[in-house]
Amino acid sequence: MDYKRILTIQDISCVGQCSLTAALPILSACGLETGILPSAVLSNHTGGFSGWTFADLTEEMPKIKEQWKKENIDFSAVYTGYLGSAKQIDYVLDIAKDCLKSGGKLICDPAMADNGKLYAGFDDNFVESMKKLAFRADIILPNITEACLLTGMEYRESYDRDYIDELIGKLSKSGAKTIVLTGVSFNPKTTGVSVYENNKYSYYEHRKIAGGCHGTGDVYASAFTGAVENGMSAYDAAVIAADFTLSCIENTIDDKSHWYGVKFEPVLGELIKALGINC
Repeated sequence: MDYKRILTIQDISCVGQCSLTAALPILSACGLETGILPSAVLSNHTGGFSGWTFADLTEEMPKIKEQWKKENIDFSAVYTGYLGSAKQIDYVLDIAKDCLKSGGKLICDPAMADNGKLYAGFDDNFVESMKKLAFRADIILPNITEACLLTGMEYRESYDRDYIDELIGKLSKSGAKTIVLTGVSFNPKTTGVSVYENNKYSYYEHRKIAGGCHGTGDVYASAFTGAVENGMSAYDAAVIAADFTLSCIENTIDDKSHWYGVKFEPVLGELIKALGINC
């Protein structure tokens, strides 16, 4: 495999094992040179902590891109996570246009909602901007809430396979190319991912752990991107990422003091082994 350089664009929560503090080590473990473009810097993530500091880096993004252009720096893939504003989405599209190699992949985790509602600070205008990025991307990784917002479909907590197939179909008709729909659960004991790739539907199911942990979406998307950039199909990458994320949760769930993220670092060896990387 060629030694690839990829770019991930999202915020840095300096403590909390999410966003760039998860993406960078996971992608590096996948054997990829990983450039980063922080959209903001937070002292810690916003889930469960009593406070945090925040520095917005929106206006640095185009300056960084211009410097890369001067140095002829480009990337085999651009992978986006949490973006804080419609303006940042426009900058990301511009960066992908100028810095993504010909034939490179734009991979979008449209991190903006869960459990039937938008994250705090987002509105319908943000959703419209995210549509531009999601439907321009080569691969998108929405959860069900995000997929509903992108398509205008009604969000349901209880659903069947026909509903999921319709949701994926609407994403495809809107312009999505390869779709990895996460958090698809048809019974209380399991969850999984539905993948639409090359006009084919696939589903991977695995054990569901009650509760949940902060940052698992970032862990999943990063492991998926690492697998795809190692030559895996979207389905095979989705399976590897799901198994890795489950192992991370299993490694953390009994440690009540570690409530703020998943202890993914001790499990990186499993991901490396699954990818067949020789250390």
